[in-house]
Amino acid sequence: MSTLTLTVLGCGSSSGCPVINCDCDTCLSTAPENKRSRCSAWLSSDDGASIVIDTGTDFRAQALRARIPHIDAVLYTHPHADHLNGVDDLRAFCYKQKAAIPVYGNGFTLANMQSRFDYAFLEPREFWDKPVLKAQGLQAAQTIAGLPVQAFNVPHGRWTISAFRIGNIAWLTDLNDISDEVIDQLQGLDYLFLDCLMDHAYPSHLSVEQAFAFAQRINAQQTYLIHMTHRLEYHELMARCPERVAVAYDGLTVTSGL
Repeated sequence: MSTLTLTVLGCGSSSGCPVINCDCDTCLSTAPENKRSRCSAWLSSDDGASIVIDTGTDFRAQALRARIPHIDAVLYTHPHADHLNGVDDLRAFCYKQKAAIPVYGNGFTLANMQSRFDYAFLEPREFWDKPVLKAQGLQAAQTIAGLPVQAFNVPHGRWTISAFRIGNIAWLTDLNDISDEVIDQLQGLDYLFLDCLMDHAYPSHLSVEQAFAFAQRINAQQTYLIHMTHRLEYHELMARCPERVAVAYDGLTVTSGL
């Protein structure tokens, strides 16, 4: 049986952690679990597939740390800077692979990307001096780089963005609600990675208690909380987590059958 590994490249919110010029306990912590770069993931299979979810502003450092050897495709949740603005660092992979990289997103996300990073969607030049990307629309279910990918619409404030299930691993970041229909399609997961911004309610993200409630309804074998601000200290939040819920950290890896 083939296996799929997800590596958490980053589990932090838009400011990362530590936050610039902040002297809170989390930002001053020496615990590696409190060092959070922007939210992103890398999926790799033992068949050689390699897919990234989002390329935020920390993507170069994340790719170096994880030693990502190649990229077959990138799945984009939405075009906020902390999920997109590392797109230029895909150039290194295009240069090495001498090939364009397919990038998948909903219509809104792809239009935003093609407007802001128009040069990345041109034909390759001799020197591969720019990222060369090919926009690909998301389908509800499709095969990407040999992996089964399902895409779901979820609300991120006023935006409709994308969440993903790849095999029995799901990545749901930057959302403030999950419909009953999507919850039904997320049953039977081995691992769920779920948005959890902070304790207080926020118009475009889940709070801790909301994340706990959705984790219970989705009922994955293991849920990990992601996209956390510095207001959530790793060990304190771990002590509050219910059974089969834990706090993610940069570099965490999980493996599931395909």
